[in-house]
Order: sequence, then C-alpha cells, then structure tokens
Amino acid sequence: MKTFFNVEDIGNLELALKEAMQVKATPYAWKSLGENRTILLVFFNNSLRTRLSSQKAALNLGMNPIVLNIGQDSWKLETELGVVMDQDKSEHLKEAIPVMASYCDIIGIRSFAGLTNRTYDYNETVLRGFIELGGKPVISLESATVHPCQAFADLITIEQYRKKRRPKVVMTWAPHPKALPQAVPNSFAQWMNAANVDFVITHPPGYELDSRFVGSARVEYDQMKALEGADFVYAKNWSCPGVRDASQYGKILSMDKSWTIDKEHMAVTNNAYFMHCLPVRRNVIVTDSVIDAPTSLVIQEAENRVVSAQVVMKRMLESL
Repeated sequence: MKTFFNVEDIGNLELALKEAMQVKATPYAWKSLGENRTILLVFFNNSLRTRLSSQKAALNLGMNPIVLNIGQDSWKLETELGVVMDQDKSEHLKEAIPVMASYCDIIGIRSFAGLTNRTYDYNETVLRGFIELGGKPVISLESATVHPCQAFADLITIEQYRKKRRPKVVMTWAPHPKALPQAVPNSFAQWMNAANVDFVITHPPGYELDSRFVGSARVEYDQMKALEGADFVYAKNWSCPGVRDASQYGKILSMDKSWTIDKEHMAVTNNAYFMHCLPVRRNVIVTDSVIDAPTSLVIQEAENRVVSAQVVMKRMLESL
C-alpha cells in the first residue's frame, strides 16, 4: 500500500475488517515489523484522537513516530505555486516535503480544507504535494476532502455492534456554530457505500455532498423519515459543499436546532446506536441524554482509531 486516501486503497473490505479484528485482539503481534522504521506525522491543524491514535498505532508496530506541528515546531509553509514569498511564510512545500521525506519511511498528513476555494480544496493540493514530492507512502490523517482513518474506525465499530447482517445506517447533518469541512461525512459516505449496510444521508437543502462520495446512498431531506428504523445514527455537521452553487462553498446555510439529535429523534429508530467522530458540541449536535446513553458508541469509535491506523501502517510496512 503506497497511499491511504480513499476506500479503494484498503482493498477487499471483508478482509480488511478481519485483519482489524486480529489487530484489535493482538495489537503487539507485529511489533518487529516496524523495527528501525520511522513514521513522520505532520499536523497543519489541531488534533487529539488522530495524533494520539496514530502515535499509539506506530508504537504498537515498533516504529519511531516523529510529530511535527507546522507553524509551531517548524517554519510556516507556503503551499501555493508562483507566489512571491514576501509575507509570513518562510519555506515552501517544494523544498520542505523532500527534506521531511528523507527523515522517515512513512508520512502521515493532516491538513484541513480552507473552505474558501472549492477547486483548491477538492484538488487536495497539500496532500497530493506530499504524494508527488515525498516518494514515501502517505496516509491521510484528514485532508481537505476525506478522513479515511476515521471512516475505517467507524466501520470497524459498526462491525462490532451490528445486530443484523445488513443494518440501516443513517448519517444526519446537525447544526454547528462554526463552518466545518466535509471530510468526515465524505469519507463516511464513501465507506458505507462500500460496506454491506443500508445507507441513508439526511440533511437540509443546500448541503448536498459531492456525488463522488454520495454514490448509491439514498438522500432524504426529511430527517425524521430518514431515521425511522435506523440501527446506527451517525451525526455530523458540515458546511455547504458548493455542489449546486460554488459561491456558497464553506458557508453555514442553516442553524436549525430541530436537527439536533435528541431522545425524540432516537425514539423513531430501531433502538439505534449513536455515533460521532468527536469532538462534539453537546446540546448543539446531540443532547446530553443521547450521547451519555448506553447506546452511545463515541468512545468505542475513538478507541478503534488506533486499530484503523495500525492496519494501514502495518500494510504499508509490509509493502516497503
């Protein structure tokens, strides 16, 4: 495996899930695999679960993790070509990436969408720069458009807790005071479409995700109707993806609090499990009564972030 970016990169999902369960049961069984190997984890943005789970996964495999916080531990980096660098950026990615790559065997990158230029974000300019200039295997630790480690962990969690062969999984938009990227919902949709689930997406008009991620999912604008009979409810906010109108990209179109997941929403489900990638704004995305209920899987999802990252790193090490 040279890149981990989209669901196709993991190959056969059934085999990947079996491998994940093996890793979860015996996390140190491959500790010699990463001996004398280094993974560089580059963060352009803040992180809690991604940072800690990636470091833990690397250590489980015997690797040496190096964490670099861009702009804090390093110079600020310029990412665009053709600019006159006379402002606050001291170094360009074209020099920085080959240097960073020379110090490691695998690179993990976390770089959010800017939410101002849809073309720039959806071209994955930063992530693709590391792939093209680094010459080392690259893991997306969340990029402008995708968060595959999170989606893989979500699928592992669903696999653990499913009560039927083909559960109904509903991803619902929820309000948020800050404009958030589409990376998590994009990847969740992508991975659910590839999995053996009945997948439904619900959101207000104007929040349509890019068709490459929506895939074969059913889109329902009536939230309560979408939630009927659900076995898993995945709540997540995202800003306008700009599919219908690029000028609206990254904007907040609604703060409708009736979309906040509460007991009334969960009552129409099939005693569904609640899921969220975290961090979550309580009583905005979801009420205390739902996230604190026994059916909440948010901590289990976070724990499985180690498993998903470790499977990916293991496969990359095996391909070196």
